[in-house]
Amino acid sequence: MTHAFWFGGDYNPEQWPPETWDEDDVLMREARVNTATVGVFAWSSIEPAEGVFDFDWLDRTLDRLHANGVRVILATPTASPPPWFTFAHPDALPVTSGGTRRWHGSRDTYCAAAPAYREAAKRVTSALGERYGDHPAVALWHVHNEYGTPCYCGHVATAFRRWLRARYDDDLAGLNEAWYTKFWSQNYGDWEQILPPRDTQYLPNPAQALDFARFWSDELLTAYREQRDLLRGRVPVTTNFMLPDSYQMLDFWRWGAEVDVVAIDHYLNAPGVAGTIDVAFAADRARSFNRGRPWLLMEQAVGTIWPGHGEMVVAKEPGRLLRDSLAYVARGSDSVLAFQWRAGRGGSELHHSAMVPHAGADTRVFREVSALGETLSGLGEIVGSTVRAHVAILWDADSRWALELPVTPSRHVKYMPAVRELHAAVWRAGVTADFARYEDDLSRYAVVFAPSLYLLSPAAAESLVRYVEGGGQLVVGCFSGVVDERQQAWLGGFPGGLLDVLGVRVEEFHPVVPGQTVALSSGATGRLWSEDLVCHGAEVLAAYEGGPLDGKPAITRHPHGAGTGWYVSTYPDEPTADRLVRRVFEAAGVEPELPGAPTQVEALRRHAADGRSWLFLFNHGSAAALFPLTGHELLTGRSVEGSLRLAPGDVAVIRETRPTEVN
Repeated sequence: MTHAFWFGGDYNPEQWPPETWDEDDVLMREARVNTATVGVFAWSSIEPAEGVFDFDWLDRTLDRLHANGVRVILATPTASPPPWFTFAHPDALPVTSGGTRRWHGSRDTYCAAAPAYREAAKRVTSALGERYGDHPAVALWHVHNEYGTPCYCGHVATAFRRWLRARYDDDLAGLNEAWYTKFWSQNYGDWEQILPPRDTQYLPNPAQALDFARFWSDELLTAYREQRDLLRGRVPVTTNFMLPDSYQMLDFWRWGAEVDVVAIDHYLNAPGVAGTIDVAFAADRARSFNRGRPWLLMEQAVGTIWPGHGEMVVAKEPGRLLRDSLAYVARGSDSVLAFQWRAGRGGSELHHSAMVPHAGADTRVFREVSALGETLSGLGEIVGSTVRAHVAILWDADSRWALELPVTPSRHVKYMPAVRELHAAVWRAGVTADFARYEDDLSRYAVVFAPSLYLLSPAAAESLVRYVEGGGQLVVGCFSGVVDERQQAWLGGFPGGLLDVLGVRVEEFHPVVPGQTVALSSGATGRLWSEDLVCHGAEVLAAYEGGPLDGKPAITRHPHGAGTGWYVSTYPDEPTADRLVRRVFEAAGVEPELPGAPTQVEALRRHAADGRSWLFLFNHGSAAALFPLTGHELLTGRSVEGSLRLAPGDVAVIRETRPTEVN
């Protein structure tokens, strides 16, 4: 990438007349837009009939953007097949787990396992690659859009069986053992008897459902690879992950290894500081899935916030676009891109936020967009630098999929909230966290948090044991080490595989009714979950008070090898979680990014290979903050000698001349 942040958004010229294109050129220059994502949903404009291509509008678009100094992220349009495809190949339409076939009329109406769909996707991808692979405007290929659409049709059943035969070495007896099929008389006598986990009379087989989740992630990844390999050449290739990923059934670690750069779409889910933490959660995962390298923010909404999973939107307050965009940058993004450049006049996303709203350029939103472009144009020296973290949070797709199946004692205990809440506590402590896998070299982290380890394989347990024995601080959350990679229970007490490390054994689960709490001896409370815990060498930091667990351990600490294992057997209230996280950091010698900074100030750093560093400061509070520091503030262009005052809501980016501390 060149030394300038990529700035712009999804551009849909096929939806507009040429006179609007001329205005786009003028406004892009005014806003300092240097990047446009083109063609994401343009399949019917590129291939209006099967095998018939119309590239005239796309030729003109790429030539025009290049002439205006705008690089192009060129997409393959395969997330939205045209109606002609539906009628030619109705078997390639997606089928729900309940057997309902979904028709065209929206996007994502395809089955990714259908041979006809895969062939059509390869055909349009090949045509684009052959025509534009050497076009000077094209800087990145964008394959598909937000892979994830599930299907349970016959094509999927065939592909699932093929995947299972490979996974179990063509050993049907091995599959039956792994799936525990003697329960409820589910033993399979022939591979053809196996189906996707469609709607059934009562509870699904959890091992089958978990294998299907693994399979579908792999099947979609194979579809991505087919297109990627057709485009390999002069420029890198990626696809966009949707974070939050409530519908994407993907193993992001595996996907991150297959894209040339991780790119994410992120739509803010809350106003205020909660939204700021949401930005951090998405950005830290994106950076981690990209193995610590700079990543791309492919989409955000410039003017709206989406609380309630899209049931409504609220307007972003003035200044929020700049703060959030620089927060993505501070956590490793080398781009600030949006959906979309110009708000569409019609269609299902008529009211989606855009850089140029329906009211036009004479609006607050476009003025803030232009100011953001101006700001980013002065930060090019930061491009390519990285973020360093000394603590990690485990992220495991298997554990997430397993925990969210409807077979646990409480369906209110979910993977994502547990991980989010832990990440938020780390954020409030002023510390930057990576996400990590068991397979990673965990020894480079002083602390590893495992807030939700419901599924824990023996290999994963061995990795965590080695980490603690080598001197690490491991913090394990409740309802962990319950099942292995086959969805079969660990025997002998929980958390299985970690009993010696943690010095505890869980004998019985005590789910807590939502809205009720359990009291702890420290004055804290827990919710949703509690456990009958027996110590085997662990120190009790807090015990339950009252009820059937009165006096039983709730939070423990246990030295093991050169390190320590911590265990938390409930979901503690926020102040308690914050105190515990800070206590662990103190034990591990982990300091905030800016020691002594006020709690309302967020501080982050990016580091260059040549030793330079840049300190990002965000004042999320209602009072001004004063920092003793020396450096050069890039947003204002002025030198800072001795101190910097940051007003409420303000952001500063300082090229440091020496490390900064607040006394």
